[in-house]
Amino acid sequence: MSVAGDWLSRSFALLRTGDAKPAPKTPPDVRSTSERLQATLRREPEALTPRALRRALAELQAVVDPRVSEVEGARLAHAFMQWYAEASPEERHDAWLLMSEQFAPDAGKVRAAREHYEAALGTPDEGHAEIRLRRAFTSPRTRLLQRFAGSPDGLHFLVRMRADLLPHLKADRRLLPLDAELENLLSTWFDVAFLELHRISWDSPASLVEKLIKYEAVHDIRSWADVKNRLDSDRRCYGFFHPRMPGEPLIFVEVALMDGIADSITPLLDETGPESDLVRATTAIFYSISNTQPGLRGVSFGDSLIKHVVETLRAEFPRLKTFATLSPIPGLRHWMARHAPPELMAALDDPLSLPPKSGARAQLLAWAARYLGRELDEGRPLDPVARFHLGNGARVERLNWAADPSAKGLKQSFGLMVNYLYDPKRLDKHRAMLAQGQIPISGAIEDLYG
Repeated sequence: MSVAGDWLSRSFALLRTGDAKPAPKTPPDVRSTSERLQATLRREPEALTPRALRRALAELQAVVDPRVSEVEGARLAHAFMQWYAEASPEERHDAWLLMSEQFAPDAGKVRAAREHYEAALGTPDEGHAEIRLRRAFTSPRTRLLQRFAGSPDGLHFLVRMRADLLPHLKADRRLLPLDAELENLLSTWFDVAFLELHRISWDSPASLVEKLIKYEAVHDIRSWADVKNRLDSDRRCYGFFHPRMPGEPLIFVEVALMDGIADSITPLLDETGPESDLVRATTAIFYSISNTQPGLRGVSFGDSLIKHVVETLRAEFPRLKTFATLSPIPGLRHWMARHAPPELMAALDDPLSLPPKSGARAQLLAWAARYLGRELDEGRPLDPVARFHLGNGARVERLNWAADPSAKGLKQSFGLMVNYLYDPKRLDKHRAMLAQGQIPISGAIEDLYG
């Protein structure tokens, strides 16, 4: 397929987002915004009256009015953002419906441009026809969101608004076009080319350190002593930031500098433990990676974050040779509950008490190795953390017994954790293997299959 043809397919898929995966249909008695705008009375459970809905539509239309300057458009957008901040969840839902239904591409123009494009394929007029089709797909909704982005704090507003919107998509498929357009624009605005990598240290502003505590998603930060330990001299923490959202990390990674691959999270989180000798450090352990903005779901920059951090660490510590993770296995117990023998699950009721030569212990390691090293769903690893790291070119390196004895660790994976190894020279090779349905694993993992 040509580049233009591929773009055409993606564009129509954007308009037909709801057709890709079945979603609950909107109940037939629910009125569209077009019907409500023509009405005089509000029905239950509609939040805005027809009159208020018409006023809101007029305000949004004013934002995208071509006669309005960029400065005035941004001012009007800011006024609407202030209304949104005070609006109830139901009123926000009505605002989303207006953006989704009343600012769609002109179906007639799209149809005519598509017919023109298909007729022009293979002729000298093909390029001109493609331009016409691209312009037809540029909806007033795109312009509206761009005007919001141009307002002070507008980009942050759109990220927050999408976070509000996401939980409602399954129940109301009318919102899918708005979400698809938001994701498309945010993917462009938050491309890694526009992001900045900054170190977060104990000397960073207190407001930033507080956000580190708030957003930590892997190992909860228990106290200021805990966060100080994670930002100590033998640790590093880096985050991606957008210039339009200063002081707001989009994703961050916590790193421990050591003389070998870590096999337990306990010493890494021990506030009273000794500092590592940086002179002897040969290994960087990524032990926590947290996305902070739900509204950026589907916008991927984790791969680039790790690459940038590896380059930064190498420049500061030339002795570093090994880059690996100490990662949870959040989906293991749930998967084993559906596939492993019931008698094994019963034997794993208290995994930390199992002796080293226990048969149940060996079986658990074998099942975990199979889960991480062989099981795929539509070509993708089953475990969400595995999908992230293996998709970035890592390989499954080693399973660690009782590596996370916390209640959360036991509930997720019987206390097991896994090391994923990032070998900068083999990242592309490992991605190619995964694309062919083969998960990159070490000999140690292969030996566990039994």
